[in-house]
Amino acid sequence: MLWSGKAAADGHTVFDTSASETDVEINRTFANEDRHKDDAIQKRLTLTFQNVTVNVTAPGEALGDTLLSWMNPSQLLNPFRMGGHTKRAILHEVTGQVKPGEMLLVLGRPGAGCTSLLRVLSNQRESFDEVEGEVRFGNMDHTRARRYRQQITFNTEDDIHFPALTVNQTIKFALRNKVPREREQHLEEKVQYVQHTKNGILDSLGIGHTVKTKVGNEFIRGVSGGERKRVSLAEMMAGHGPMQFWDQPTRGLDSKTALGFAETLRAEADHNGKTIVATMYQAGNGIYNQFDKVLVLADGCVIYYGPGSTALRYFESLGFVCPRGANIADFLTSVTVTTERVIAPGAEERVPNTPREFERAYQESSVCRHMRETEQPVETLAAEVDDFEAAVQREKKQRRVDGKRSVYTVGLRDQIANCTIRQFQIIMSDRLSLAVKAFSATVQALVCGSLFYNLPQTSESIFLRPGVLFFPILYFLMEAMSETTASFMGRPILARQKRFGFYKPTAFCIANALTDIPVVILQVTIFSIILYFMAALQMNAGKFFTFWIIVIANNLVFIQLFRMVGALCGRFGMASQLTGLLSTVFFVYGGYLIPFQSMRPWFRWIFYLNPGAYAFESLMANEFTGLELDCVAPQYVPYGPQYESEALASHRGCTVLGSDNLTGLIDGHAYITQQYSYATGHIWRGFGVLVGFWITFIAVTALAFELRTGDGGSSVLLYKRSLRNKKTGQDVEAAQEGERGKPTTSLAPPSQPVKQSTFCWQDLDYSVKYQGQQKQLIDKVFGYVQPGNLVALMGCSGAGKTTLLDVLAQRKDFGEIHGSILIDGKPQGVSFQRMTGYCEQMDVHEGTSTVKEALVFSALLRQPRTVPEAEKLAYVEHIIDLLELRVICDALIGVPGAGLSIEQRKRVTLGVELVAKPTLLFLDEPTSGLDGQSAYNIVRFLRRLVGGGQAVLCTIHQPSAVLFEAFDALLLLAKGGRMAYFGETGEDSVKVLDYFARYGAPCPEDTNPADHIVEVIQGDGQVKIDWVDVWNRSPERQQELDTLRSLTQQGAASDDEKEDTAEFASPKWFQFKMVLYRLMVQLWRSPDYVWNKINLHILAALFSGFTFWQIGDSSFDLQLRVFAVFNFIFVAPGCINQMQPFFLHNRDIFETREKKSKTYHWVAFIGAQIVSEIPYLIICATLYFCCWYFTAGFPVDASIAGHMYLQMIFYEFLYTSIGQAIAAYAPNEYFAAISNPLLIGCGLISCCGVVVPYTAMQPFWKYWLYYLDPFHYLVGGLLGTIIWDVQVQCKPEEFSLFDPPAGQTCGGYMADFLGSNAGYVDNGNATAACRYCPYETGADYAKVFNLNEKYYAWRDTGITALFCISSYALVILMMKFRSKKTKSARSD
Repeated sequence: MLWSGKAAADGHTVFDTSASETDVEINRTFANEDRHKDDAIQKRLTLTFQNVTVNVTAPGEALGDTLLSWMNPSQLLNPFRMGGHTKRAILHEVTGQVKPGEMLLVLGRPGAGCTSLLRVLSNQRESFDEVEGEVRFGNMDHTRARRYRQQITFNTEDDIHFPALTVNQTIKFALRNKVPREREQHLEEKVQYVQHTKNGILDSLGIGHTVKTKVGNEFIRGVSGGERKRVSLAEMMAGHGPMQFWDQPTRGLDSKTALGFAETLRAEADHNGKTIVATMYQAGNGIYNQFDKVLVLADGCVIYYGPGSTALRYFESLGFVCPRGANIADFLTSVTVTTERVIAPGAEERVPNTPREFERAYQESSVCRHMRETEQPVETLAAEVDDFEAAVQREKKQRRVDGKRSVYTVGLRDQIANCTIRQFQIIMSDRLSLAVKAFSATVQALVCGSLFYNLPQTSESIFLRPGVLFFPILYFLMEAMSETTASFMGRPILARQKRFGFYKPTAFCIANALTDIPVVILQVTIFSIILYFMAALQMNAGKFFTFWIIVIANNLVFIQLFRMVGALCGRFGMASQLTGLLSTVFFVYGGYLIPFQSMRPWFRWIFYLNPGAYAFESLMANEFTGLELDCVAPQYVPYGPQYESEALASHRGCTVLGSDNLTGLIDGHAYITQQYSYATGHIWRGFGVLVGFWITFIAVTALAFELRTGDGGSSVLLYKRSLRNKKTGQDVEAAQEGERGKPTTSLAPPSQPVKQSTFCWQDLDYSVKYQGQQKQLIDKVFGYVQPGNLVALMGCSGAGKTTLLDVLAQRKDFGEIHGSILIDGKPQGVSFQRMTGYCEQMDVHEGTSTVKEALVFSALLRQPRTVPEAEKLAYVEHIIDLLELRVICDALIGVPGAGLSIEQRKRVTLGVELVAKPTLLFLDEPTSGLDGQSAYNIVRFLRRLVGGGQAVLCTIHQPSAVLFEAFDALLLLAKGGRMAYFGETGEDSVKVLDYFARYGAPCPEDTNPADHIVEVIQGDGQVKIDWVDVWNRSPERQQELDTLRSLTQQGAASDDEKEDTAEFASPKWFQFKMVLYRLMVQLWRSPDYVWNKINLHILAALFSGFTFWQIGDSSFDLQLRVFAVFNFIFVAPGCINQMQPFFLHNRDIFETREKKSKTYHWVAFIGAQIVSEIPYLIICATLYFCCWYFTAGFPVDASIAGHMYLQMIFYEFLYTSIGQAIAAYAPNEYFAAISNPLLIGCGLISCCGVVVPYTAMQPFWKYWLYYLDPFHYLVGGLLGTIIWDVQVQCKPEEFSLFDPPAGQTCGGYMADFLGSNAGYVDNGNATAACRYCPYETGADYAKVFNLNEKYYAWRDTGITALFCISSYALVILMMKFRSKKTKSARSD
């Protein structure tokens, strides 16, 4: 539809009834969507902005963080320095008005401030330091308008969704939260409204066929990139906001879909009175004509604001010339670029040059005066706001109580219900993680149940029963730690949907807590049934269900606790540090390791704040109430054949507290009262406290998410810190403007010319398994790319363009490929992947590298080893100049939204491939997301490469006529991956247009050929033609097939060059050194990760040291020594949970890009990952040792302390390698996090001989797993040294008391017993009240742990070292299993 320029110029008429039939046809669903039964009241708002200026801090230096920079005292003082920072205006006095039913297009180069303007206009000011001027919504100021944030919607450029949900689930969720109270009669039911509106939105965007497909992301397979963008659009359209702001909504869409989308917006404005503001790059004339007004920005200054129809005339009047066939939008943004604008002859002296000169020229123009005069005064818009507020209230649920209304359409109860449904869908979409949880609970229960199998009703089980009761608390504590990882995964989505007004974060938090319940019940039921009955706890239904409900409550509390930690922390590193510390603290102060009365007074308060302590007390009271145990040897002393007579029964004592020497029975109630200070009446008090903790943690989590805006500050480009010349901080959008005016360096021929190859493919089929059947994605496609040719691969969104490129570039590792792919007439060799460059749509980079480092890394590893290093580096400099990256070559790449802009990342991706000197270059949507000039620059660069003999195949969306003209040939795909055309385009696209004209689809005058071709292929022409069938029967097809055969035969016949058979360009040792260097730099620039690991060790060590402060030599102190060592083991879960996301991030970069381009071998990757951590692990072990060893009061002898220190270093290696082995094979972070407790808790901690001593262990585990458990040797090496030589001095309360027979001394009576058993009698000459201590030396106690000789400690240390080596070997093995070979084509 061509929008009337006259209408726009005269002031657009709201609710124009003369909209063309096409509009109504495309948007018939929306024609009445927002109309209520009373048409007099409509949601309408006028947007007025006057003199809007935005200032951001321009710091003197914007340098990336490093490990040392965090320790720099001047950094710590920064928050206290007032003023001193200069401000820089990124928007300068922007003025305008958009009325209901009008559409404003904001145009500008990257860096002009378009996105910043949209953020301010959409009332999202949090990320800016200073906003001056006025923005009015009707007559509301920005403060009052916050109450209606869900009506003022802003769609960002990024497509952030839950990747595992289907399109259907994603859009239905959005609509359920936007169901108005008053609906049309045939849509009275909510379900009908949601279904009807969903179908309308998806059909209008052309993605109705994707409803059952996952949304996906860069790592999870789902809909195509263009379709994912349309899912984002659909989600926003579901909100029906009367004021909508769209940031680059057409990025990644083909030209036909982009135009269709613009027409959808136009109809929304016309029929429903929407106020719409959008920024778009590469907007074709069809899109441009949909808008009433245009605002052009240059460096934050307004250089034009007025009707779209007069913009071209205005700039021509200034002396600029619009090139023939150019898009008007591209022309408007090019006038400030000296290298690209065309000036009319004679006007060179009078045209403006700087943005301020353009701004001045506009302010003096008649267009500016006219726009000011036609603005409606804000004061007259009060009635509009009253109507708007009334309409909003009518959408919402009626309330009986008047009061302040929330910004949300549906009530909190409905929001919770909707979020709960979605959360269940997310859980069910990740069934693997759910299965691992159930499997893990089963295995843990079986292992634990078998360790504590069939506990006897005697004193032998008195120390094992607390262990079996504490185990579920410990296990579910460790498993809940995965929630910290999970809480960071959906955070950007939460921020986006909170902004859209879909739901309160409170609803999201409550829904998460509710969906935990069935999963936890499933886990705990499996766990409890197995453990409870295997361990033969009290066989009483009441006691079993009490055990079951308390473990459920305890698990729910820990899950919510760690979710709360994630919500309170802005950075993952801090959250994982807190998680690790809390897990250690709660483990030690749960009442099991140290009974309440034995806790140090300065830490005793922790017991009251520990949910696990209340759960443990309830479980202990539940089990021991009503329990009577017989006291038997070895607790019933003295024992032996000579002490078994009835006469001596009254002369023996039981070493267990709560026992009765006369009856030989232990009363459970008395035992837990004396040993643990527990009360049997506290069972249900503990349960109530747990429920209270759960509700409190949910409330705090909700509050944290409510207060978190989700938007960081204005993105600043960070430079590497080692620079002598400190760069000035620049806003991301403005970073590259300085280089724009300079002419691009010419492409000097490299000293070693790029090898020229002809690439051919024939009868190519590709299919994947989908819902149990083979789905064909590519169907009998053929084609070729010759040296010096630039071939475009086009088709509608979802036609299979990226899939075809993946198949041709050997990037697929699943599915079946049939057909032939030949390079120079020969099948692809092992070197094919590294000798071809592939720029993927997703720009995947290592964020801490600088631009230059990324290019150097690629050049050194991917150019042939015969090329000297100096020449490789010179070529990097050459590519940096070619791609105009010089100004940002020392900038850190960062991540999307915090680092390089999308356009800059795109050029870096291209640079990384070009420095490898590929023989073939594949590019997937290199111009997507770029403005017209940047897109033209990219294609101009490609033309230069082609001029040097490069062969290039490139998918492209929305090419302008000028861009399309740059391509030599075109491969056109229709839906289903079928060919619709292949051949030359010809001068001015004459050949391809002639082909379509001959078969019934002539191209109208002044229409972009690319748009016309894609439109025709989609079947939108007046005559329905099957273009696949036309192509299959055409002579052009036969002609191209003949050419293909000829090229294949020529290539096969020429055997002049020896084939490069090396799979990788560089030797593995060199690869390892390069990857290791990059990883060491990455760690150096990741202070959050490294410092949190170090801080966790320091805090855990100090906590443990002061908990076990200056351990003495009593019998109980021996136990404390064991627990102090055992507590050190628990530094691992926190560190592993922090390390795995870091490892997986690097693995994803390797697997997504570097593995497929054969940059380096997986062995180099895994080797570097292992070695890079080692220096930091040694530092961590050293700090833990210094903070813990001496405060706990262990011996300072060098032989003992040195041995301990060495074993601690080995442990750092051991747990890190185990964590890396899990991560190497895990599909994602959450899976790794929930797998950790299974291996560490079940396999390693359970069977190491501490939880259940060796003597009490079941034979099934004792004779194999115990000896295969590295933690057994770890504990042996740590414990043996500090316990063996201790001379035990029992405290008075630790002695067992009994009377000897009449006439005997205590020493004489016990002589036979002490001859064969450990311990000593304190009062050997006494004739009554003998005081027996069970241990005389630490060696006696060590034998309980199977440490029978002093040298066992060193033996165990040596075996621990061997386990470190085998664990690192396991990491390599897991990565080997993970590495799948990419698929090659095979002929049938």
